Amino acid sequence: MKEEISSLKGKLSHLASNPKISRGRLHTETIDPTRTPFQRDRDRIIHSSAFRRLKYKTQVFVYHEGDNYRTRLSHSLEVSQIARSISRFLGLNEDLTETLALAHDLGHTCFGHAGEDALKECMKFYRGFDHNVQTFRIVTELEHPYPKFDGLNLTWETLEGLAKHNGPQLDINIDQRIQLTFSNYSKKHDLELSKFASTEAQIAAISDDIAYNAHDIDDGLRASLFSLDDLFSVPLIGPIAQSVEEEYPNIDQPRRVHELVRRLIKEMVNDVIRETVKKNNEYSLLDKDEVHELGKPLVGFSNEISDDEIKLKSFLLKNMYRHDKVINMTNHASVVVKDLFEYFFDNPSHISDDLNIPINYENDFDKASLVSDYISLMTDRFALMKHKRIFEKKEKA
Repeated sequence: MKEEISSLKGKLSHLASNPKISRGRLHTETIDPTRTPFQRDRDRIIHSSAFRRLKYKTQVFVYHEGDNYRTRLSHSLEVSQIARSISRFLGLNEDLTETLALAHDLGHTCFGHAGEDALKECMKFYRGFDHNVQTFRIVTELEHPYPKFDGLNLTWETLEGLAKHNGPQLDINIDQRIQLTFSNYSKKHDLELSKFASTEAQIAAISDDIAYNAHDIDDGLRASLFSLDDLFSVPLIGPIAQSVEEEYPNIDQPRRVHELVRRLIKEMVNDVIRETVKKNNEYSLLDKDEVHELGKPLVGFSNEISDDEIKLKSFLLKNMYRHDKVINMTNHASVVVKDLFEYFFDNPSHISDDLNIPINYENDFDKASLVSDYISLMTDRFALMKHKRIFEKKEKA
């Protein structure tokens, strides 16, 4: 197997995005003499306030549950590491892949998926909410570091990857907020929403799956939500756990868990590499433009690993995300988000300038969008602090 993987090195270099022929930025800027356009995009993401806030945004556990659990920031860095490794090995553009991996979770709310579900509920009559769309809004509208334009003025390739890393935006049943966000921007800077994204974007997306599958196993074991013995019957990870047990029967628990997670990541990464090269050989793709025109994703797991990954996700859903400890936390998070939305919708003038949100609206749809932007940018601790100040004050009144 090692020789097989080694023989695949650089096999997709002809599909790599070339920064020298980037489709450019919406607002023209002078060329940087020391960085490619994609490196410049990466640096803009890292220096953004939204990226810094990921440090105190939940992955699964709220930030004060423990210092060793993943946050959105550490998760994004881990996704980036996996994505860069795959991209570099296959001969693709590592800088673009890294940029997309680092940016992919900028739009997540406080309190992880519980916060997003609560905000979706609040926004169901106001064009909806989606964290991928919110990421796009952050980098094109809500960040304000530059004097000449709103947003970060990222390249077409980065924005296209963020908009379509999960596939083309074609579903007519998606929320209006999604349709309006992407279609309005595309009128100015056509993202070709009906086509698939670059190979680099697809690698960033599947690296996200690899990272959270592996590291949620790690965090779940740390939190004692399930045990190593529970994993032996789970496809994909069970055989890996068994092999670690047989090879190292006397090592301590932390080392055993680390070895298990390391091997799980390696197994999924190698499968993606093999399967993606296999598909490219079948489709006989000649250049990166044919990736966009293919009509189906190029990057993916094999059928066997894909089936096993679904069963692994099912295990995590049952034993981690729906565990009483996590449910109790997420129930409280949902209350906090809904309370804050209702309060600021009724009192938009109380939105502070802490998160640099301009208070402009003409109707209830605009006002709901303003409140949604404000709450989605909050960290866990900022949201908890705001909720405590507002509602403790009400109780004392």
